Amino acid sequence: MESQLPFKRRFSFEFFPPKTENGMEKLREVRDTLARRKPDFFSVTYGAGGTTRERTLDTVFQLHDLGISTAPHLSCIGADRASITELLDQYKERGIQRIVALRGDLPSGVGVGAHGELRYANDLVALIRQHSGDHFQIEVAAYPETHPQASSAQADLLNFKKKVDAGATSAITQYFFNAESYFYFVDRCEKLGINLPIVPGIMPITNYSKLARFSEMCGAEIPRWIRKQLESYGDDLDSIGKFGTDVVTRMCEQLLKSGAPGLHFYTLNQAEPSLAIWDNLGLTDKIAF
Repeated sequence: MESQLPFKRRFSFEFFPPKTENGMEKLREVRDTLARRKPDFFSVTYGAGGTTRERTLDTVFQLHDLGISTAPHLSCIGADRASITELLDQYKERGIQRIVALRGDLPSGVGVGAHGELRYANDLVALIRQHSGDHFQIEVAAYPETHPQASSAQADLLNFKKKVDAGATSAITQYFFNAESYFYFVDRCEKLGINLPIVPGIMPITNYSKLARFSEMCGAEIPRWIRKQLESYGDDLDSIGKFGTDVVTRMCEQLLKSGAPGLHFYTLNQAEPSLAIWDNLGLTDKIAF
């Protein structure tokens, strides 16, 4: 198992932009709760084809204006260079210093020919560097269990290297529940000369049916023993949550003790599931593992 240290460890939380004012009010409460843990940054997702662009901007600026370092997601599918550079200028003007650069997915009902001027995330990373120089730290996605649309694991790894070579600063992985897949991926990256922090993405387990559907779409494997245990709880969300917290905490302990350069929590706009893991790990005091 390869260590990703001596990269500086960092811990972060991810949100999605709410669709309603009630959702925004709830997110403000979640934001305030998580901010007390002093994470290194928050990130905010961006819809397929930029469908949540305005809500993403509003959410990002609300977080950032409170003095919380915030990283907007930016996808290139369905967008043109002019709209992307306009967004970059807005972010730079408001003092945003970190971008999560993604290819993104086509909106529902849109054909593959409508992907826009930039086809891949490495094209987006290159454009950000060309337009904004070194102003932004650029996060990119990594897939320890291989992107579901990749032709092979090796092809996916080479695509990841293209993003790194284009100017990425660090990476956040798709979530996983098998730490060995992460360490194997990091080892393969190092053998290709890829040298940047690859931060594990962490998904709390709170609802098995929703997790199973999402994992099927994004190519994240739920190990059989975890699936069987979750299935045995049926609709008992309390038992699912307690089991999920224990399983994910143990995996995070293994990741940190073996040198992972931090953790990125997919909160789904909820504070408690991520904080249960965070507090189990003693991260409030940034305990060294």
